[in-house]
Amino acid sequence: MIEATAPAVIRTAIVEDMRDVREGLATLINFTEGFSLTGAYRSMEEAIPKIKGNVPDVLLSDIGLPGMTGIEGIKILKDEYPDMTVLMITVYDDDERIFDAICAGATGYLLKLTPPAKLLENIKEAFTGGAPMSPEVASRVIKLFREVRPPEKVDYDLTPHETRLLKLLVEGHNYTTAAVELNVSYNTIKFHMRHIYEKLQVHSKSEAVAKALQNRIV
Repeated sequence: MIEATAPAVIRTAIVEDMRDVREGLATLINFTEGFSLTGAYRSMEEAIPKIKGNVPDVLLSDIGLPGMTGIEGIKILKDEYPDMTVLMITVYDDDERIFDAICAGATGYLLKLTPPAKLLENIKEAFTGGAPMSPEVASRVIKLFREVRPPEKVDYDLTPHETRLLKLLVEGHNYTTAAVELNVSYNTIKFHMRHIYEKLQVHSKSEAVAKALQNRIV
């Protein structure tokens, strides 16, 4: 029997400098069953100290913020709160920003034209171990990996079980489906993933998958 994978309510925060977008997202989160808004911030400078006392399960962050960028901010937040899930939501879909966001610890990368219902679905997917990306972004990520010549295979001292789990994630499984495939609990998957993150020196599933592909680990 698989253990529960999500709480009754997914606590969500927003970092967005455009007032109409920020308020629209806040309203969507606040008035949707299964979600609660822990904060809506105009900048990373405002968000970082306030999040400290009210850490969300999922953070939606813009990239093009005034002052500190979203990518700079999530590097700080992921170091402090490695279990917090971060989704970038932005108008930018260029390769450099996508790559930088994933390397900084973002779990997913969505464009602002994502419909509200799909956005909520993406938040749930990310929280339960998925790595949602807008179709336009996913196609760029695939192209990016095809163009980058992988180095010689690197050994990160993963156990056979950890390697098998990482291979499932590369194949598109999330924590829940990986638990079913390996016939273990969801919490067991999370336990092993913490060790995988430590060995690969990453902070998220998307970073682990990227590193596995780049370094031919699986």
